Amino acid sequence: MGLYDYSIYSIIKRNARIYKDRPAFICNESSLTHLQFKEKADQLANGLQGIGVEKGDRIGIIAQNSLEYMYLYGAAAKIGAVMLPVNWRLKPEEIEYVIKDCAPKIVFADSDFQELTALLAAKFDFIEKIYAIGNAVGEFVAFDELMADTKSAEKASDVKADDAYVIIHTAAVAGNPRGATLSHQNLVVANLQSIYIWQLNEKDCNLCMLPLFHVAGLGLALNIMHAGGLNVILPKFDPEAALKHIQEDKVSIFFEFPPMLSTLLEKNQELKYDISSVKTLGGMEHPDTVKQYEKITGGTFWTAFGQSETAGFVTFAPFNEKPGSAGKPSPMAEVKIVDPHGNFLPPGKPGEIVVRGPLVFMGYWNLPEDNDHTFRDDWHHTGDMGRFDDDGYLFYVARMPEKELIKPGGENVYPAEVEKAILEHPMLEEVSVIGIRDKKWGEAIKAICKLKEGASLTKADLIEFVASKIARFKKPKEVVFVDQLPKTEDGEIDRLKVKADYGDK
Repeated sequence: MGLYDYSIYSIIKRNARIYKDRPAFICNESSLTHLQFKEKADQLANGLQGIGVEKGDRIGIIAQNSLEYMYLYGAAAKIGAVMLPVNWRLKPEEIEYVIKDCAPKIVFADSDFQELTALLAAKFDFIEKIYAIGNAVGEFVAFDELMADTKSAEKASDVKADDAYVIIHTAAVAGNPRGATLSHQNLVVANLQSIYIWQLNEKDCNLCMLPLFHVAGLGLALNIMHAGGLNVILPKFDPEAALKHIQEDKVSIFFEFPPMLSTLLEKNQELKYDISSVKTLGGMEHPDTVKQYEKITGGTFWTAFGQSETAGFVTFAPFNEKPGSAGKPSPMAEVKIVDPHGNFLPPGKPGEIVVRGPLVFMGYWNLPEDNDHTFRDDWHHTGDMGRFDDDGYLFYVARMPEKELIKPGGENVYPAEVEKAILEHPMLEEVSVIGIRDKKWGEAIKAICKLKEGASLTKADLIEFVASKIARFKKPKEVVFVDQLPKTEDGEIDRLKVKADYGDK
């Protein structure tokens, strides 16, 4: 490391000195202090180096949340390897694309994904070994075999603040996901910003139930780790387990996507756990659910705007501070609105949201042309449209046509990807996919379809057909069959007219 470098591993070393006996992680029946976590990360780092993993090598992981997941994040930070956390909700073909895109040297998988991982390892020569989280079967090597003695020889790794640390694949644009590459600096700055805004310290506790492949799940876990606090890791969302941990571990903060919060509140009407410790909560929610949470706990629900490409959030505010807004620009991000020619727009005028500052990602993995387009005029163009009011609050307006996006339950889905899958059905001639409001999931997918002449198809059959082609969370919730789709003068489907006719009323 150089004179001015500070990495994720620097945080781990600091915590092991300053908060060595304080709890750092709890998962299932296991718990670790900050010192013990550093020791585990060091052991794994030595083991990885022992099998030839070097700075810049990618480490793939397809698994539910676990302590091993965090050990890997810690070890990779120490040796300069790049984490490739894979969204296990994707279809096998989509997971295959992500693995092929980044060519990890080794891949870790838990029992739910070992069969798929073994098939990928047989297909791609760049995967040298596959390791099990949990029971090792077949050609999988047990995770513990990598936990080398820290007294063994260790090669120094020159990890820089601006080195790549994690690649998070965003939703598909032009048919394929894009790997947003984040540096150590991106995430360290995001941590410090969150610590400042939410006044986090070593007494805070995060309930980590969003997946660690997601920038929100990983980001808040790192925020709390940087503050010296405790992360309670749930392998997956379990309402009863979540409520139990909130009471027993005094959880003070977590992120959620619909319908997590409403499910927790409903379940707690039966179980009666004390959840008053949750003073900070962020995510996407219906106003009625926010009101119920704040009344019960006295806490604050936060609204925000951000992306994987910005290492998390670049605007923040309490939900009720300016209802309907996404908050004000954060301390470490410059956020502007521009017209199609790159000119800055005044308050009240909608345009594309652009961002610059140390939170902006390094770029999309192996996509130089996309990076040139995204970073034009020395701003990160988010592909989202918004406007500022006179008080400096950002209001989200819509997605840019090139990056139309739907977020059911917090997951990113591009209409073009769903449309492509629908048009593979032999009965379909044309389709336009839009997002509609949904009280449970935040947004839902609606497909407006034109059948081929003489064709017959049920809505249910089409929905299941799409689910067989892409991840199930990307299937339409609603389908409408029409005789004609509205067209523009040049014969293209008029998406704005489709939204006006078939969207939210």
